[in-house]
Amino acid sequence: MQSARLAARKLLGRRAFATVGDSPLSKKVEMTNWETGNYINYAKMSENLSIVRQRLNNRPLTYAEKILYSHLDNPHEQEIERGVSYLKLRPDRVACQDATAQMAILQFMSAGMPSVATPSTVHCDHLIEAQIGGEKDLARAQDINKEVYDFLSTACAKYNIGFWKPGSGIIHQIILENYAFPGGLMIGTDSHTPNAGGLGMAAIGVGGADAVDVMANLPWELKAPKVIGVKLTGELSGWTSPKDIILKVAGILTVKGGTGAIIEYHGPGVDSI
Repeated sequence: MQSARLAARKLLGRRAFATVGDSPLSKKVEMTNWETGNYINYAKMSENLSIVRQRLNNRPLTYAEKILYSHLDNPHEQEIERGVSYLKLRPDRVACQDATAQMAILQFMSAGMPSVATPSTVHCDHLIEAQIGGEKDLARAQDINKEVYDFLSTACAKYNIGFWKPGSGIIHQIILENYAFPGGLMIGTDSHTPNAGGLGMAAIGVGGADAVDVMANLPWELKAPKVIGVKLTGELSGWTSPKDIILKVAGILTVKGGTGAIIEYHGPGVDSI
């Protein structure tokens, strides 16, 4: 069965979910089919988490905590207190949209590094305005922003940054479908970056300066988030969808209620979403 599954993966030529049986922590697993040489370091994550567990007297950790603590720059000495400590983290990936990527790349260039230290991508979607229709709007954006797109394209090629040209898709959907993986940590210069959390990744929106730091191999600083647990009971019915749950929770917490926190859903109702 195992050999058949591996053969099927090779035949299909696409990424599949890893399982305990065929992917031990020491095995090299590439982050994405779009790159070579960038591997998911589950062994390092597990090592960091073991260190933190011992320091916290093996208290239970939420899923969000497991991801964040497994990416600590210094798990031996990092102060850890929800809502108080500032964690220094090592994200697995960086994603930038075209409007913020311009200054971010210019700042990175001043570092004098030959390549980004952390796998990164640029997505050309924000500079495309919806006015008439898909094809005409795309052509208009390519004409108006030609200089910007040319700069981003050549800079990405020079510094080993993945480049998604205009018309290739929306950043938050691309990162979910092509770069998200369970247990990973991603930062992105887009407020919808958390969309990558749909595959078990902690994905957080940041500013361009934070993105540059990670590209240049500096730790990323994040105030240890509080964790809000939402217990779901029953099941979805009719035309309801997971988004209805999110909107309900947003109404309860209000606009600022989730600031500085990660929301985790649990309970028997999770099975129906």
